[in-house]
Amino acid sequence: MKIDDALLEKLTKALANAYVPYSDHPVASIMETPGGEQFVGCNVEVAHYKGVCAEGSAISAMVTSGHRQLAKVFVMGPGDHLCTPCGDCRQRIREFATPETEIHVVSREGEILKTYSMEQLLPDAFGPEQLPPR
Repeated sequence: MKIDDALLEKLTKALANAYVPYSDHPVASIMETPGGEQFVGCNVEVAHYKGVCAEGSAISAMVTSGHRQLAKVFVMGPGDHLCTPCGDCRQRIREFATPETEIHVVSREGEILKTYSMEQLLPDAFGPEQLPPR
């Protein structure tokens, strides 16, 4: 199954804009809210190796705009292989996901390579509900 052309265009543009002088591994991501709003991000590397992942970049844009819930996540890497979110990003996605959130890993051509639920992506995850009430 393929994603729609508008989504593919946003991901492809973000992938091209990734700043990856050290790894040469561009990644793009889109976070979509239940209302259909989309927030795009790409990875940004810096010389001290503490860059920002594409997923973290898109989540930051989403939160900055006042949104707090994810319906869908799209991740595109540099090739046609699975480029799944790293461990840190899985936890970041978990913070705003629901059991219904869909995480899609897509190829450069927009083909959905694999879809995960949050439980599949990060089983037995630690989340806000594990913290004591404030």
